Amino acid sequence: MELVVYSSLWCPDCRVAKRFLQGHDIPFKEVDIETTPGAAEEVVARTGKRAIPQFVIDGEWVQPYRTGEGFLYEEMAERLGIKEP
Repeated sequence: MELVVYSSLWCPDCRVAKRFLQGHDIPFKEVDIETTPGAAEEVVARTGKRAIPQFVIDGEWVQPYRTGEGFLYEEMAERLGIKEP
């Protein structure tokens, strides 16, 4: 599985998402939308909104949180094949 995380240092939801991935030893490539030219525009072009974090899982764009609900732990665990004890 190839996982890319579009994020930024100032984004608290991004920190939660990356902590979740790191806690489950899921490797990912991070693209910082502040320091990577064109990355913020790509998020808007692919998703239609200015919202991070965004996961790209094997080429599919996925928003791993929902406004007002936060990070979607169960949904992302299932999507990423994580077995919770």
